[in-house]
Amino acid sequence: MSSIKKNFIYNVLYQILIILIPIITVPYVSRILGADQIGIYSYTYSIVYYFMLISLLGINNYGNRTIAKSRDNKHELSKSFFSIYIIQIIMSILMLILYLLYVLLFENSYKHIALIQSIYIFSCIFDINWLFFGLEKFKITVTRSSLLKIISLILIFIFVKNSNDLSKYTLILAISTLLSQLLLLPFLKKEVNYTKISFNDIKQHIKPCLKLFIPVIAVSIYKIMDKIMLGVMCDISEVGYYEQAEKIISIPIGLITALGTVMLPRISNLIAKKDDIKVKEYINKSISFMMFLAFPIFFGLVGVSEDFIPIFLGSGFIKSSILIYYLASTVLFISFANIIRTEYLIPKEKDNIYIISVILGAIINLIINYLLIPKYQSIGACIGTIFAEFSVMFYQLISIRKELPIINYIKNIIPYFLKALFMFILIYLIKYINILPIYRVILQVIIGIIIYGLLNIKYIKSFIK
Repeated sequence: MSSIKKNFIYNVLYQILIILIPIITVPYVSRILGADQIGIYSYTYSIVYYFMLISLLGINNYGNRTIAKSRDNKHELSKSFFSIYIIQIIMSILMLILYLLYVLLFENSYKHIALIQSIYIFSCIFDINWLFFGLEKFKITVTRSSLLKIISLILIFIFVKNSNDLSKYTLILAISTLLSQLLLLPFLKKEVNYTKISFNDIKQHIKPCLKLFIPVIAVSIYKIMDKIMLGVMCDISEVGYYEQAEKIISIPIGLITALGTVMLPRISNLIAKKDDIKVKEYINKSISFMMFLAFPIFFGLVGVSEDFIPIFLGSGFIKSSILIYYLASTVLFISFANIIRTEYLIPKEKDNIYIISVILGAIINLIINYLLIPKYQSIGACIGTIFAEFSVMFYQLISIRKELPIINYIKNIIPYFLKALFMFILIYLIKYINILPIYRVILQVIIGIIIYGLLNIKYIKSFIK
Protein backbone atom coordinates (compact mmCIF):
# COMPACT_ATOMS: atom_id res chain seq x y z
CA MET A 1 0.00 0.00 0.00
CA SER A 2 1.37 3.44 -0.91
CA SER A 3 2.35 5.87 1.84
CA ILE A 4 -0.42 8.25 0.75
CA LYS A 5 -3.06 5.58 1.26
CA LYS A 6 -1.55 4.52 4.59
CA ASN A 7 -1.28 8.11 5.84
CA PHE A 8 -4.79 8.93 4.65
CA ILE A 9 -6.16 5.84 6.42
CA TYR A 10 -4.30 6.79 9.63
CA ASN A 11 -5.72 10.31 9.43
CA VAL A 12 -9.23 9.11 8.60
CA LEU A 13 -9.14 6.64 11.53
CA TYR A 14 -8.00 9.47 13.78
CA GLN A 15 -10.72 11.76 12.44
CA ILE A 16 -13.29 9.00 13.04
CA LEU A 17 -12.04 8.83 16.63
CA ILE A 18 -12.38 12.62 16.85
CA ILE A 19 -15.94 12.20 15.55
CA LEU A 20 -16.79 9.43 18.01
CA ILE A 21 -15.45 11.26 21.07
CA PRO A 22 -17.65 14.37 20.63
CA ILE A 23 -20.61 12.07 19.87
CA ILE A 24 -20.04 10.62 23.33
CA THR A 25 -18.87 13.70 25.25
CA VAL A 26 -20.78 16.64 23.70
CA PRO A 27 -24.28 15.46 24.78
CA TYR A 28 -22.94 14.70 28.27
CA VAL A 29 -20.99 17.94 28.68
CA SER A 30 -23.85 20.04 27.22
CA ARG A 31 -26.28 18.69 29.78
CA ILE A 32 -23.86 18.74 32.73
CA LEU A 33 -22.25 22.16 32.20
CA GLY A 34 -24.99 24.03 30.28
CA ALA A 35 -24.78 26.87 27.74
CA ASP A 36 -23.29 29.43 30.17
CA GLN A 37 -20.38 27.27 31.35
CA ILE A 38 -19.60 26.10 27.81
CA GLY A 39 -19.73 29.75 26.76
CA ILE A 40 -17.14 30.63 29.44
CA TYR A 41 -14.86 27.82 28.26
CA SER A 42 -15.22 28.84 24.63
CA TYR A 43 -14.63 32.53 25.39
CA THR A 44 -11.47 31.96 27.47
CA TYR A 45 -10.10 29.38 25.03
CA SER A 46 -10.66 31.80 22.15
CA ILE A 47 -8.37 34.31 23.86
CA VAL A 48 -5.62 31.82 24.75
CA TYR A 49 -5.82 30.51 21.19
CA TYR A 50 -4.47 33.82 19.87
CA PHE A 51 -1.42 33.55 22.11
CA MET A 52 -0.93 29.97 20.88
CA LEU A 53 -1.06 31.15 17.27
CA ILE A 54 1.63 33.73 17.91
CA SER A 55 3.71 31.09 19.72
CA LEU A 56 3.70 28.86 16.64
CA LEU A 57 4.15 31.81 14.26
CA GLY A 58 2.97 30.02 11.10
CA ILE A 59 5.46 27.21 11.76
CA ASN A 60 2.93 24.37 11.30
CA ASN A 61 2.58 25.03 7.57
CA TYR A 62 6.05 26.46 6.95
CA GLY A 63 7.83 23.75 8.97
CA ASN A 64 5.84 21.00 7.28
CA ARG A 65 6.74 22.35 3.83
CA THR A 66 10.41 22.94 4.68
CA ILE A 67 10.90 19.48 6.20
CA ALA A 68 9.18 17.84 3.21
CA LYS A 69 11.59 19.54 0.80
CA SER A 70 14.75 18.65 2.74
CA ARG A 71 13.87 15.19 4.04
CA ASP A 72 16.10 13.42 1.50
CA ASN A 73 19.18 15.05 3.10
CA LYS A 74 19.40 14.33 6.84
CA HIS A 75 21.96 17.08 7.52
CA GLU A 76 19.79 19.71 5.83
CA LEU A 77 16.71 18.25 7.53
CA SER A 78 18.33 18.47 10.98
CA LYS A 79 19.62 21.97 10.33
CA SER A 80 16.19 23.18 9.18
CA PHE A 81 14.44 21.56 12.14
CA PHE A 82 16.63 23.08 14.86
CA SER A 83 16.66 26.50 13.19
CA ILE A 84 12.86 26.61 13.06
CA TYR A 85 12.32 24.97 16.45
CA ILE A 86 14.44 27.58 18.27
CA ILE A 87 12.13 30.28 16.90
CA GLN A 88 9.15 28.31 18.22
CA ILE A 89 10.64 27.88 21.71
CA ILE A 90 11.49 31.57 22.07
CA MET A 91 8.05 32.71 20.87
CA SER A 92 6.21 30.20 23.08
CA ILE A 93 8.02 31.29 26.26
CA LEU A 94 7.46 34.96 25.40
CA MET A 95 3.73 34.40 24.75
CA LEU A 96 3.32 32.42 27.97
CA ILE A 97 4.76 35.34 29.98
CA LEU A 98 2.56 37.88 28.16
CA TYR A 99 -0.57 35.75 28.58
CA LEU A 100 -0.03 35.34 32.33
CA LEU A 101 0.41 39.11 32.64
CA TYR A 102 -2.83 39.63 30.70
CA VAL A 103 -4.75 37.25 32.98
CA LEU A 104 -3.38 38.72 36.20
CA LEU A 105 -3.88 42.36 35.17
CA PHE A 106 -6.98 42.39 32.96
CA GLU A 107 -9.05 39.20 33.31
CA ASN A 108 -11.54 39.69 36.13
CA SER A 109 -14.62 37.56 35.39
CA TYR A 110 -13.05 34.19 34.53
CA LYS A 111 -9.51 34.43 35.94
CA HIS A 112 -9.37 30.89 37.34
CA ILE A 113 -10.38 29.24 34.04
CA ALA A 114 -8.11 31.57 32.07
CA LEU A 115 -5.12 30.55 34.20
CA ILE A 116 -5.78 26.86 33.52
CA GLN A 117 -5.95 27.65 29.80
CA SER A 118 -2.31 28.84 29.98
CA ILE A 119 -1.28 25.15 29.85
CA TYR A 120 -2.13 25.24 26.13
CA ILE A 121 0.56 27.88 25.52
CA PHE A 122 3.09 25.89 27.57
CA SER A 123 2.34 22.86 25.36
CA CYS A 124 3.32 24.91 22.28
CA ILE A 125 6.96 24.72 23.42
CA PHE A 126 6.93 20.97 22.71
CA ASP A 127 4.70 20.90 19.61
CA ILE A 128 6.81 19.24 16.88
CA ASN A 129 3.95 17.69 14.90
CA TRP A 130 5.09 19.64 11.84
CA LEU A 131 8.35 17.64 11.72
CA PHE A 132 6.52 14.30 11.50
CA PHE A 133 3.94 15.67 9.07
CA GLY A 134 6.77 16.84 6.80
CA LEU A 135 8.35 13.38 7.01
CA GLU A 136 4.92 11.84 6.25
CA LYS A 137 5.14 9.80 9.47
CA PHE A 138 1.52 10.13 10.46
CA LYS A 139 1.27 6.85 12.34
CA ILE A 140 3.32 8.22 15.25
CA THR A 141 1.25 11.39 15.66
CA VAL A 142 -2.09 9.64 15.14
CA THR A 143 -1.38 6.81 17.61
CA ARG A 144 -0.22 9.22 20.32
CA SER A 145 -3.14 11.62 19.83
CA SER A 146 -5.68 8.79 19.77
CA LEU A 147 -4.40 7.42 23.07
CA LEU A 148 -4.65 10.81 24.76
CA LYS A 149 -8.13 11.47 23.32
CA ILE A 150 -9.43 8.22 24.79
CA ILE A 151 -7.85 8.93 28.19
CA SER A 152 -9.31 12.45 28.29
CA LEU A 153 -12.74 11.02 27.40
CA ILE A 154 -12.59 8.64 30.36
CA LEU A 155 -11.42 11.38 32.73
CA ILE A 156 -14.28 13.70 31.69
CA PHE A 157 -16.85 11.06 32.64
CA ILE A 158 -15.08 10.35 35.94
CA PHE A 159 -14.52 13.93 37.15
CA VAL A 160 -17.02 16.25 35.42
CA LYS A 161 -20.26 15.68 37.35
CA ASN A 162 -22.05 19.06 37.59
CA SER A 163 -22.00 22.69 36.41
CA ASN A 164 -19.33 23.55 39.02
CA ASP A 165 -16.80 21.27 37.33
CA LEU A 166 -15.83 23.60 34.47
CA SER A 167 -12.30 23.95 35.89
CA LYS A 168 -11.88 20.15 35.90
CA TYR A 169 -13.14 19.94 32.31
CA THR A 170 -10.74 22.68 31.21
CA LEU A 171 -7.81 21.08 33.06
CA ILE A 172 -8.42 17.63 31.50
CA LEU A 173 -8.46 19.03 27.95
CA ALA A 174 -5.41 21.24 28.49
CA ILE A 175 -3.30 18.55 30.18
CA SER A 176 -4.15 15.99 27.49
CA THR A 177 -2.92 18.43 24.84
CA LEU A 178 0.34 18.97 26.74
CA LEU A 179 0.93 15.24 27.19
CA SER A 180 0.25 14.56 23.50
CA GLN A 181 3.07 16.97 22.61
CA LEU A 182 5.48 15.55 25.20
CA LEU A 183 4.95 11.98 23.96
CA LEU A 184 6.45 12.92 20.58
CA LEU A 185 9.81 13.97 22.02
CA PRO A 186 11.24 10.42 22.46
CA PHE A 187 10.86 9.88 18.68
CA LEU A 188 12.83 13.03 17.83
CA LYS A 189 16.31 11.48 18.26
CA LYS A 190 15.65 8.92 15.54
CA GLU A 191 14.60 11.50 12.94
CA VAL A 192 17.19 14.29 13.36
CA ASN A 193 20.82 14.62 14.38
CA TYR A 194 21.94 17.37 16.71
CA THR A 195 23.37 20.09 14.49
CA LYS A 196 25.06 23.34 15.45
CA ILE A 197 23.31 26.31 13.93
CA SER A 198 24.14 29.99 13.66
CA PHE A 199 21.99 33.06 14.04
CA ASN A 200 21.91 33.37 10.24
CA ASP A 201 20.47 29.85 10.01
CA ILE A 202 17.65 30.94 12.29
CA LYS A 203 17.24 34.34 10.65
CA GLN A 204 16.55 32.92 7.18
CA HIS A 205 13.38 31.22 8.48
CA ILE A 206 11.90 34.21 10.33
CA LYS A 207 10.54 36.09 7.29
CA PRO A 208 8.84 33.09 5.60
CA CYS A 209 7.42 32.02 8.99
CA LEU A 210 5.98 35.50 9.47
CA LYS A 211 4.58 35.42 5.95
CA LEU A 212 2.63 32.23 6.66
CA PHE A 213 1.71 33.58 10.11
CA ILE A 214 -0.37 36.36 8.52
CA PRO A 215 -2.97 33.98 7.03
CA VAL A 216 -3.08 31.97 10.27
CA ILE A 217 -4.04 35.12 12.20
CA ALA A 218 -6.47 36.20 9.48
CA VAL A 219 -8.20 32.80 9.48
CA SER A 220 -8.45 32.93 13.26
CA ILE A 221 -10.37 36.21 13.02
CA TYR A 222 -13.31 34.51 11.37
CA LYS A 223 -12.82 31.24 13.25
CA ILE A 224 -12.20 32.49 16.77
CA MET A 225 -13.00 36.22 16.88
CA ASP A 226 -16.70 35.35 16.38
CA LYS A 227 -16.80 33.88 19.87
CA ILE A 228 -14.90 36.77 21.45
CA MET A 229 -17.25 39.30 19.81
CA LEU A 230 -20.29 37.27 20.90
CA GLY A 231 -18.91 37.12 24.45
CA VAL A 232 -18.40 40.89 24.52
CA MET A 233 -21.56 41.99 22.64
CA CYS A 234 -24.12 39.35 23.73
CA ASP A 235 -25.09 37.06 26.57
CA ILE A 236 -22.47 34.37 27.25
CA SER A 237 -25.06 31.67 26.41
CA GLU A 238 -24.96 32.83 22.75
CA VAL A 239 -21.30 31.78 22.73
CA GLY A 240 -22.38 28.38 24.02
CA TYR A 241 -24.98 27.90 21.25
CA TYR A 242 -22.49 28.97 18.59
CA GLU A 243 -19.67 26.85 20.06
CA GLN A 244 -21.72 23.65 20.01
CA ALA A 245 -23.09 24.25 16.50
CA GLU A 246 -19.59 24.95 15.19
CA LYS A 247 -18.27 21.88 17.00
CA ILE A 248 -20.78 19.65 15.20
CA ILE A 249 -19.91 21.23 11.83
CA SER A 250 -16.18 20.76 12.52
CA ILE A 251 -16.60 16.98 12.94
CA PRO A 252 -17.24 16.18 9.24
CA ILE A 253 -14.92 18.99 8.12
CA GLY A 254 -12.07 17.33 10.03
CA LEU A 255 -12.82 14.04 8.29
CA ILE A 256 -12.91 15.40 4.74
CA THR A 257 -9.90 17.68 5.19
CA ALA A 258 -7.71 14.84 6.51
CA LEU A 259 -6.61 14.39 2.91
CA GLY A 260 -5.08 17.89 2.80
CA THR A 261 -2.91 17.14 5.82
CA VAL A 262 -1.57 14.03 4.11
CA MET A 263 -1.07 15.62 0.70
CA LEU A 264 0.79 18.83 1.65
CA PRO A 265 4.19 17.17 2.32
CA ARG A 266 3.78 14.81 -0.66
CA ILE A 267 2.98 17.67 -3.06
CA SER A 268 5.82 19.79 -1.61
CA ASN A 269 8.25 16.94 -2.28
CA LEU A 270 6.94 16.46 -5.85
CA ILE A 271 7.28 20.19 -6.55
CA ALA A 272 10.88 20.07 -5.30
CA LYS A 273 11.39 17.31 -7.90
CA LYS A 274 9.56 19.44 -10.56
CA ASP A 275 6.94 16.74 -11.24
CA ASP A 276 4.08 19.11 -12.17
CA ILE A 277 2.11 16.45 -14.08
CA LYS A 278 1.80 14.29 -10.96
CA VAL A 279 0.88 17.36 -8.89
CA LYS A 280 -2.06 18.24 -11.15
CA GLU A 281 -3.17 14.60 -11.22
CA TYR A 282 -3.29 14.51 -7.41
CA ILE A 283 -5.21 17.80 -7.21
CA ASN A 284 -7.84 16.59 -9.69
CA LYS A 285 -8.40 13.34 -7.79
CA SER A 286 -8.43 15.13 -4.44
CA ILE A 287 -11.09 17.65 -5.48
CA SER A 288 -13.35 14.88 -6.82
CA PHE A 289 -12.99 12.86 -3.63
CA MET A 290 -13.40 15.86 -1.33
CA MET A 291 -16.59 17.12 -2.97
CA PHE A 292 -17.95 13.57 -3.25
CA LEU A 293 -17.98 13.69 0.57
CA ALA A 294 -18.78 17.39 1.10
CA PHE A 295 -22.10 17.59 -0.78
CA PRO A 296 -23.92 14.80 1.10
CA ILE A 297 -22.52 16.08 4.41
CA PHE A 298 -23.88 19.57 3.67
CA PHE A 299 -27.34 18.32 2.70
CA GLY A 300 -27.34 15.73 5.48
CA LEU A 301 -26.66 18.31 8.18
CA VAL A 302 -29.46 20.54 6.92
CA GLY A 303 -31.83 17.58 6.65
CA VAL A 304 -31.41 16.14 10.16
CA SER A 305 -30.42 19.07 12.41
CA GLU A 306 -33.96 20.03 13.53
CA ASP A 307 -34.53 16.62 15.12
CA PHE A 308 -30.90 15.74 15.82
CA ILE A 309 -29.80 18.71 17.94
CA PRO A 310 -32.41 18.40 20.75
CA ILE A 311 -31.59 14.67 20.93
CA PHE A 312 -27.83 15.18 20.83
CA LEU A 313 -27.30 18.36 22.86
CA GLY A 314 -30.51 18.55 24.87
CA SER A 315 -33.45 20.93 24.78
CA GLY A 316 -31.28 23.76 26.14
CA PHE A 317 -29.44 23.99 22.80
CA ILE A 318 -32.38 24.12 20.35
CA LYS A 319 -31.01 27.38 18.93
CA SER A 320 -27.89 25.48 17.79
CA SER A 321 -30.03 23.60 15.25
CA ILE A 322 -30.89 26.92 13.58
CA LEU A 323 -27.20 27.86 13.49
CA ILE A 324 -26.34 24.57 11.77
CA TYR A 325 -28.71 25.47 8.90
CA TYR A 326 -26.45 28.46 8.26
CA LEU A 327 -23.03 26.94 8.99
CA ALA A 328 -23.57 23.74 6.95
CA SER A 329 -22.80 25.59 3.69
CA THR A 330 -19.29 26.37 4.94
CA VAL A 331 -18.48 22.64 4.58
CA LEU A 332 -18.49 23.13 0.79
CA PHE A 333 -16.38 26.29 0.77
CA ILE A 334 -13.82 24.98 3.29
CA SER A 335 -13.47 21.63 1.49
CA PHE A 336 -12.72 23.15 -1.92
CA ALA A 337 -10.42 25.84 -0.54
CA ASN A 338 -8.58 23.29 1.60
CA ILE A 339 -7.44 21.37 -1.50
CA ILE A 340 -6.34 24.54 -3.30
CA ARG A 341 -4.43 25.73 -0.22
CA THR A 342 -2.72 22.52 0.92
CA GLU A 343 -2.07 20.97 -2.50
CA TYR A 344 -1.19 24.03 -4.56
CA LEU A 345 -0.76 27.42 -2.89
CA ILE A 346 1.40 26.39 0.09
CA PRO A 347 3.54 23.73 -1.68
CA LYS A 348 4.04 26.08 -4.66
CA GLU A 349 4.97 28.88 -2.23
CA LYS A 350 2.21 31.10 -3.62
CA ASP A 351 1.87 32.56 -0.18
CA ASN A 352 0.67 36.00 -1.35
CA ILE A 353 -2.54 34.58 -2.86
CA TYR A 354 -3.20 32.63 0.34
CA ILE A 355 -2.48 35.66 2.52
CA ILE A 356 -4.67 38.07 0.55
CA SER A 357 -7.56 35.58 0.41
CA VAL A 358 -7.71 35.08 4.18
CA ILE A 359 -7.18 38.76 4.95
CA LEU A 360 -10.14 39.47 2.66
CA GLY A 361 -12.17 36.85 4.53
CA ALA A 362 -11.17 38.31 7.90
CA ILE A 363 -12.15 41.86 6.90
CA ILE A 364 -15.53 40.72 5.53
CA ASN A 365 -16.15 38.67 8.66
CA LEU A 366 -15.34 41.53 11.04
CA ILE A 367 -17.56 43.98 9.15
CA ILE A 368 -20.54 41.62 9.01
CA ASN A 369 -20.08 40.57 12.65
CA TYR A 370 -19.96 44.21 13.77
CA LEU A 371 -23.13 45.01 11.83
CA LEU A 372 -25.17 41.86 12.55
CA ILE A 373 -24.13 40.44 15.95
CA PRO A 374 -25.77 43.23 18.03
CA LYS A 375 -29.15 42.56 16.35
CA TYR A 376 -29.04 38.88 15.35
CA GLN A 377 -26.50 37.58 17.93
CA SER A 378 -25.14 34.10 17.05
CA ILE A 379 -27.06 34.03 13.75
CA GLY A 380 -25.21 37.22 12.77
CA ALA A 381 -21.90 35.46 13.54
CA CYS A 382 -22.94 32.55 11.30
CA ILE A 383 -23.70 34.89 8.39
CA GLY A 384 -20.29 36.53 8.83
CA THR A 385 -18.59 33.12 8.73
CA ILE A 386 -20.46 32.07 5.56
CA PHE A 387 -19.42 35.19 3.66
CA ALA A 388 -15.84 34.91 4.96
CA GLU A 389 -15.38 31.28 3.91
CA PHE A 390 -16.95 31.88 0.50
CA SER A 391 -14.78 34.94 -0.19
CA VAL A 392 -11.60 33.01 0.72
CA MET A 393 -12.48 30.18 -1.66
CA PHE A 394 -13.62 32.54 -4.44
CA TYR A 395 -10.47 34.69 -4.35
CA GLN A 396 -8.18 31.65 -4.40
CA LEU A 397 -10.01 30.13 -7.38
CA ILE A 398 -10.01 33.39 -9.33
CA SER A 399 -6.29 33.88 -8.66
CA ILE A 400 -5.21 30.48 -10.02
CA ARG A 401 -7.80 30.07 -12.80
CA LYS A 402 -5.06 30.39 -15.47
CA GLU A 403 -2.81 27.80 -13.81
CA LEU A 404 -5.33 25.06 -13.00
CA PRO A 405 -8.45 23.96 -14.94
CA ILE A 406 -10.95 25.26 -12.36
CA ILE A 407 -13.92 25.08 -14.76
CA ASN A 408 -13.20 21.41 -15.41
CA TYR A 409 -13.04 20.74 -11.67
CA ILE A 410 -16.45 22.38 -11.20
CA LYS A 411 -17.96 20.42 -14.12
CA ASN A 412 -16.61 17.17 -12.65
CA ILE A 413 -18.28 17.72 -9.25
CA ILE A 414 -21.73 18.77 -10.54
CA PRO A 415 -22.95 15.11 -10.65
CA TYR A 416 -22.13 14.74 -6.93
CA PHE A 417 -24.15 17.88 -6.18
CA LEU A 418 -27.20 16.63 -8.13
CA LYS A 419 -27.08 13.18 -6.53
CA ALA A 420 -26.71 14.69 -3.06
CA LEU A 421 -29.64 17.04 -3.77
CA PHE A 422 -31.81 14.05 -4.74
CA MET A 423 -30.76 12.34 -1.50
CA PHE A 424 -31.71 15.49 0.45
CA ILE A 425 -35.22 15.62 -1.05
CA LEU A 426 -35.86 12.04 0.04
CA ILE A 427 -34.55 12.47 3.60
CA TYR A 428 -36.43 15.78 3.94
CA LEU A 429 -39.72 14.03 3.12
CA ILE A 430 -39.01 11.59 5.97
CA LYS A 431 -39.44 14.54 8.38
CA TYR A 432 -43.19 14.28 7.81
CA ILE A 433 -43.37 10.68 9.06
CA ASN A 434 -45.03 10.72 12.48
CA ILE A 435 -42.54 8.71 14.56
CA LEU A 436 -40.22 9.53 17.47
CA PRO A 437 -37.52 12.07 16.43
CA ILE A 438 -34.65 9.66 17.22
CA TYR A 439 -36.11 7.00 14.90
CA ARG A 440 -36.68 9.64 12.24
CA VAL A 441 -33.02 10.71 12.38
CA ILE A 442 -31.78 7.11 12.20
CA LEU A 443 -34.07 6.47 9.22
CA GLN A 444 -32.86 9.64 7.47
CA VAL A 445 -29.20 8.70 7.95
CA ILE A 446 -29.64 5.11 6.75
CA ILE A 447 -31.78 6.06 3.72
CA GLY A 448 -29.40 8.91 2.86
CA ILE A 449 -26.28 6.70 2.91
CA ILE A 450 -27.97 3.95 0.87
CA ILE A 451 -29.38 6.31 -1.79
CA TYR A 452 -26.19 8.34 -2.22
CA GLY A 453 -24.05 5.20 -2.17
CA LEU A 454 -26.14 3.50 -4.87
CA LEU A 455 -26.11 6.63 -7.05
CA ASN A 456 -22.29 6.73 -6.82
CA ILE A 457 -21.57 3.00 -6.85
CA LYS A 458 -19.33 3.27 -9.91
CA TYR A 459 -17.10 5.93 -8.31
CA ILE A 460 -16.98 4.06 -4.99
CA LYS A 461 -15.83 0.86 -6.73
CA SER A 462 -13.09 2.73 -8.64
CA PHE A 463 -11.96 4.48 -5.43
CA ILE A 464 -11.68 1.17 -3.55
CA LYS A 465 -9.62 -0.31 -6.40
